[in-house]
Amino acid sequence: MPLNRRKFLSRSAVTGAGVALAGAVAAPAAEAAPAHKGRRRPKRYALTVLGTTDLHGHVFNWDYFKDAEYTDSAGNAQGLSRVSTLVKQVREEKGRHNTLLLDAGDTIQGTPLTYYYAKVDPITAEGGPVHPMAQAMNAIGYDAVALGNHEFNYGIETLRKFEEQCDFPLLGANAVDAKTLKPAFPPYFMKTFRVKGAPPVKVAVLGLTNPGIAIWDKAYVQGKLAFPGLEEQAAKWVPKLRSMGADVVVVSAHSGSSGTSSYGDQLPYVENAAAEVARLVPGIDAILVGHAHQEIAELKVVNEKTGKTVVLSEPLCYAERLTLFDFELVFERGRWHVESVKASLRDSSTVEDDPEITRLLADEHAQVVAYVNQVVGTATETLTTVEARYKDVPIVDLITKVQEDVVTRALAGTEFASLPVLAQASPFSRTSQIPAGEVTIRDLSSLYVYDNTLVAKLMTGAQLRAYLEYSAEYYVRTAAGAPVDVEKLTNANGRPDYNYDHGSGLTYEIDIAQAPGSRIKNLAHGGVPLADDARFVLAVNNYRANGGGAFPHVASARELWSESTEIRTRIAEWVTEKGVLDPKDFASVDWRLTRDGTPVF
Repeated sequence: MPLNRRKFLSRSAVTGAGVALAGAVAAPAAEAAPAHKGRRRPKRYALTVLGTTDLHGHVFNWDYFKDAEYTDSAGNAQGLSRVSTLVKQVREEKGRHNTLLLDAGDTIQGTPLTYYYAKVDPITAEGGPVHPMAQAMNAIGYDAVALGNHEFNYGIETLRKFEEQCDFPLLGANAVDAKTLKPAFPPYFMKTFRVKGAPPVKVAVLGLTNPGIAIWDKAYVQGKLAFPGLEEQAAKWVPKLRSMGADVVVVSAHSGSSGTSSYGDQLPYVENAAAEVARLVPGIDAILVGHAHQEIAELKVVNEKTGKTVVLSEPLCYAERLTLFDFELVFERGRWHVESVKASLRDSSTVEDDPEITRLLADEHAQVVAYVNQVVGTATETLTTVEARYKDVPIVDLITKVQEDVVTRALAGTEFASLPVLAQASPFSRTSQIPAGEVTIRDLSSLYVYDNTLVAKLMTGAQLRAYLEYSAEYYVRTAAGAPVDVEKLTNANGRPDYNYDHGSGLTYEIDIAQAPGSRIKNLAHGGVPLADDARFVLAVNNYRANGGGAFPHVASARELWSESTEIRTRIAEWVTEKGVLDPKDFASVDWRLTRDGTPVF
């Protein structure tokens, strides 16, 4: 049986964590290469390691926000049901006993499906359901899955229940107990492949997760779990795996390959460290990369200490791609050696859904569709995020208004009740729309696609100015009089939309003709220029409050209040209470883009 946490912890208590984890059931025999007459040819073995990452709750090729089949301009298709078909094809081609199936994390968050089974009909309830992602991945036959940072979004109890429901281990060598620093999850998984006429091939999979969890889900993990760096833990565990007889070492890492971090210097560990691990830690053959939501068919990195090439691959998120690592091994001088590794991708859009997965989860899918189509109010006009990246539009004001109201109520009767409450929000989606007429939960969910919760922070006027200046770096510098192409105006230096913040409760201009750091003009509160020493309460999501995006001051600012209810839920409650969604109740134009004082739009 695959090693789960309970077995790992009980065995490690007796034998020590470094040697306790070997032993998945051996696969059926595969054939070694035949010998020629008169001389021995080296024995060979072909192994294929399959991988997905950042599934984010995508079981079917379905867009719950649009209540329709998923489509995009590139013709992609999503979902584990498609991946299941691809996996069956590869197993048929290669022989199932010659394959291993892995995932690099971010599994149980990201769609209304995963939200429903975490919050509406939670898997943690007594007699509760089995998580749809566990059902699908068990049916497909995953061998091991690395922990992603979003695994922690619903708290440790939900994660542990999901782990219990899985037939495969959740790996996290650098997810350790905060007090003992011992592994809190299995660090690795080993599987033995039998080869007819030759010694068996032992494959070790080391799981590494993201150090950013300590920031992003601080409320759940602080004092309980710690997340040291990927390189540090790989350097500790890879030699152990080799000493235990691993012929092949694969790392499943929920960490991108860019070498960058979104949290600045708040942690001494790199967020996207996969390529660094390949470069600096000897003994790794291949790395399944996750977290970055990029498509990398094959990236070759030379290890500095050995000169050997490590092959990396990142399949596109949401089960749109499947990575194949094809290993060729040769038995020489009494042991197996990796002769070559090649990585490639298979596309989910080239196949149909697996009927087995469709049948398995049809009921759960139908329940979630019914849930998201509940009507909670009526909109007087259509609201959209199409222009939200460069204009102050009403639909984003809805988010900030809800956040302001929730925090104002929460602080009533406290010493901070008299302070002005401001709010931040980001243009998460470029296509979200709340139509005129009936408003459903799915309409509101599409506006706020993340499971963020709300935090109140104490900020000064000077800190808020610095915060807004940092946010304004999102815009590409554009000279006065130069043509403005909105498709090229934003995302300067690769900054994603979710790391650009609108601010409510203040009025200001963003002069995009100026250099970053000197763009915020005419910043005022209540028509009066903002004083540096003025004090405010900032209603901010937990990702930003904990340092996500590396915005200045907010992570270190005094926390006045926080909650575990999702902002998305608060928006639905607000609309339900009002009954009518009318922009006059929440919309105002607080900011605009200018060039040398002249409005851009």
